[in-house]
Amino acid sequence: MSWRRDSGLSDGSTMHVDLVGGYYDAGDNVKFGFPMAFTTTMLSWSVLEFGGLMKGEIVNAKEAIRWGTDYLLKATAHPDTIYVQVGDANKDHACWERPEDMDTPRTVFKIDSSSPGTEVAAETAAALASASLVFRRSDPSYSKLLLRRAISVFEFADKHRGSYSDGLNNVVCPFYCSYSGYQAFLVQNVKSLHDYKGHADNFICSLVPGTSSSQTQYTPGGLLFKMSDSNMQYVTSTSFLLLTYAKYLSFSKQTVSCGGVSVTPQKLRSIAKRQVDYLLGENPMGMSYMVGYGAHFPERVHHRGSSLPSVASHPAPIGCSTGFAVLGSSAPNPNLLVGAVVGGPDAIDRFPDQRSDYEHSEPATYINAPLVGALAYLAHSYGQL
Repeated sequence: MSWRRDSGLSDGSTMHVDLVGGYYDAGDNVKFGFPMAFTTTMLSWSVLEFGGLMKGEIVNAKEAIRWGTDYLLKATAHPDTIYVQVGDANKDHACWERPEDMDTPRTVFKIDSSSPGTEVAAETAAALASASLVFRRSDPSYSKLLLRRAISVFEFADKHRGSYSDGLNNVVCPFYCSYSGYQAFLVQNVKSLHDYKGHADNFICSLVPGTSSSQTQYTPGGLLFKMSDSNMQYVTSTSFLLLTYAKYLSFSKQTVSCGGVSVTPQKLRSIAKRQVDYLLGENPMGMSYMVGYGAHFPERVHHRGSSLPSVASHPAPIGCSTGFAVLGSSAPNPNLLVGAVVGGPDAIDRFPDQRSDYEHSEPATYINAPLVGALAYLAHSYGQL
């Protein structure tokens, strides 16, 4: 990506720790630990399930995972402490500037024994553990390091229980609040494999149209719709889960009983394929929601670096408030954020393609990450579904 340069090279220095690296979560310049850990987990899970179908792209997938885990190792380097955020989100959102220019406070926030955050700690442990499996053969020493750290981080999550939305409420909310609580992140709550299978089947059945157990809303054009804000994150995650569960069912020669209807692995794959097809352009607007893919895709993406002139074309800094003229502009982004998936259309399949409309036009790492595995499978199975 030639239009990007280094940024955040002093991150962590205010706390005398090295927190350089990692990912900004979406269209802003904040590093949120919770979505970064989830993104890394989903990339790793994608490789574990469908890496054999990725061909040459497996190298890129592993590089993306390692970029995340290298940062998470830094964030968990101190016992009983996890650095979970770099940057004051409220002050960051008050500016529209390139990450290379950012002069907003790079405040560091952490969880520890006195201010726990079980959700983000457990998700970080999951990211490290899943990545350890990815690198088990290609880099055994790195894999062992990841596993050791995952164990210690999960022990911290389990020992010091509490929601990070309590201790860091003014920092993480409303951006990445924990609405369901931390209990779901502790594996001890799954009493048996039977309980797990029952919950999994119920969730899968809720997605299948035409059964009495169906509980999912779809747009008139056929897109799974949960909420207006960044709805594509649910589409990509659900598509990945449908394909993965179909793989498990096929391996064990099983089906799922949904309200008396026997649902086959092939049915789950067809539902997932329909969602991905919609995302890539088979929808009422003929719009691909992946930037750079297809003839018609979002041009006014809610993303600071993509929307402002690159450092190469405009070396002089662009100030905090100066960039807001671009935010409200109707001009297309000068820098193509190739591959990014935006929030997507509304409940009736409309997409305004307005940069200021962050609910529909903002991309995010956690929208893209689950799509990696889904696309690997669907590309491999092209013409067979």
